[in-house]
Amino acid sequence: MNSIPPIPWRYVVPILIGGGLFIYFSGRAPDGVAPAEISSALIYTFNDDGVLNEAGSMNASSSAYWWLNSGGLLTIQNGVGRTVHGALPADDRWRKAYAKSNPTDTDDGIHPQNIFRLVTRSKWNNFSAHAYFMIDAYQNSDSPHRNESNGILLMSRYQDGDNLYYAGIRVDGMAVIKKKVSGVYYTLAEKPVFPGIYNHDTGTNLIPDHRWIGLKCDIVTMDNGSVKINLSLDDGWTGTWTLILEASDSGSLGPAITGKAYAGIRTDFMDVSFDDYEMQELQ
Repeated sequence: MNSIPPIPWRYVVPILIGGGLFIYFSGRAPDGVAPAEISSALIYTFNDDGVLNEAGSMNASSSAYWWLNSGGLLTIQNGVGRTVHGALPADDRWRKAYAKSNPTDTDDGIHPQNIFRLVTRSKWNNFSAHAYFMIDAYQNSDSPHRNESNGILLMSRYQDGDNLYYAGIRVDGMAVIKKKVSGVYYTLAEKPVFPGIYNHDTGTNLIPDHRWIGLKCDIVTMDNGSVKINLSLDDGWTGTWTLILEASDSGSLGPAITGKAYAGIRTDFMDVSFDDYEMQELQ
């Protein structure tokens, strides 16, 4: 496969022409090392086959839109994006690299998808973002970091790997909104969504697999400086979003994260397919 192409992306520019009427011009930004200039909305459709390799820095990414920070490969095929699925072959360069750099979390390099982190190259402040996830398989790794807090998550206000917000569903069935400040995690809100009993040893995970699960995160900095985060769910890709969790970060548990920063997707210890990643700026 070729490097990931720019075709799935479009940038949308609203232009006010009077009387409150907006028209939208759309186009495609060129692929390259420099980040693309994205306006007030973007859509990633996963419609054209390609591969994005992990890069050591955002500027080294071969995509103008994504930086794959961890996980080895993002593959686009048959209209969806995919983490590595199954075991990498023994001669794969990412298997060899992870066998040296992080054998514990990746099962000696076999499953780099266990720590998948995909980051936008455009910065956003107040926005609504959603994506659809399908868990195709769980990886019951022996890593001590495989636990109930793993899941499918949307990242926001991503300053770096140690300073950001997460919102999503954990493998123990809990919806969660968290932040990480200077490497320390703080839980801002959580509640059960999918019923059952999570069992680490038997690999009983409560997020349904083999069906599309949509997550939507709305994040806004309020006039008082607090950050409001809403998490919504579309279970089964019905087209209907249900608000399932709300949090307000006043800075009492570490400083609130404000201002423009990156966004993206995180998944843990699973093989996942993605579709329909969309972001819309909020005023």
